[in-house]
Amino acid sequence: MNARVIAIAMFCFAVGACKSTDTPTADTAPPLLNDSLFPTYRLFPVETPEEIFFLGEEAQRFAEKAVFEKSLLKKNVKGLVKAIFDHADRGMFYRNSANTNADTTFNNRAANCLSLSIMTYALADHVGLNATFYEVDIPEYWTRREGYSLLNGHINLRISVPNDGVIAAVGGTWADVDFDPQMIRNYFPRKAVSMNKVISMYYNNKGADALVANRYTRAYSYFRAAAKLSPELQQSWVNLGVLYRMVDEYDQAEIAYKHALALNDDHLTAWENLSILYTYQDRDDEASRITQMVEAKRKNNPFYHYILGEQAFDSGDVELAISHYERGLKLDNSRHEILFGMAKAFHELGDISEAQRYLKRAVTHSPNEQEKQRYSSKLATLASS
Repeated sequence: MNARVIAIAMFCFAVGACKSTDTPTADTAPPLLNDSLFPTYRLFPVETPEEIFFLGEEAQRFAEKAVFEKSLLKKNVKGLVKAIFDHADRGMFYRNSANTNADTTFNNRAANCLSLSIMTYALADHVGLNATFYEVDIPEYWTRREGYSLLNGHINLRISVPNDGVIAAVGGTWADVDFDPQMIRNYFPRKAVSMNKVISMYYNNKGADALVANRYTRAYSYFRAAAKLSPELQQSWVNLGVLYRMVDEYDQAEIAYKHALALNDDHLTAWENLSILYTYQDRDDEASRITQMVEAKRKNNPFYHYILGEQAFDSGDVELAISHYERGLKLDNSRHEILFGMAKAFHELGDISEAQRYLKRAVTHSPNEQEKQRYSSKLATLASS
């Protein structure tokens, strides 16, 4: 089990003896948020809600032009959605690490789904449309960054015309906006989430960025803000546990993980991190029981095998990586990430023919033009080598 796991929202069981989430009494337990470990965290203030949803004049004019049709009393919801996707298609790149405010996302054309959704909310709100955020209940899905496994969450939103009897709708009264078309195709269940929770997701993402960059005090500032604003957001407590462990505060980390599990006992990433912590503490029997439970729950998830393959590849065990990728492909042979994993593994072994074969399949199953171009470029490089 990899020791570098972060639960992150992009926005992120029957366990027998492993189910031990009792926390120490208030008289003996350290606080969940221990400011004394990061006494200078105030030097890293988090963005205000106003800063997160800020739009400059260019973005405001963009929204007004897209929505208002001849009259300020007519609003074109689908016109705004089309304009946003057209804006994205002209050079907006999906980037997991691009956690930016609304105006920066609009101008930089690089963002993740949370930042894109924040931008869309701000644009809709500027022209007087209603917008509701939804958290999508997707299977566990990880990406790799700087040697870390990042658990990804997903959100989308619905834009609608206010039902006030004054404003007329053009082309429909509402539209759903999701920057990952696969989410819409799969019809994953979703639930509405508050503005505060979305802001906490943003803080959590920024904290994860800082943690990956080994900027621990900045990370604590963001995780602290997320936990204070939305105590129900498990990812923040899991990430705080990771941070505490990385500064050797093992008791503090255990309390954070167990608090996350008290909120939802099904959070496998919290369990996994608890197992990692127990391994650090030489509590091998407890760690092993948790690991077995987690693996049993995840064995039918292709992304679980994918991330094990990525970890093996990063550690230099290419043959083991291929075996993990193959297990993932047996569960879903259309995942471009796993196909690319196979391609790079065979390239590492010097089998250019197999590398090209898997790259071609990755191109075929690419979810968007950006990924298709990335794989096609690598394929062209292989062909010319």
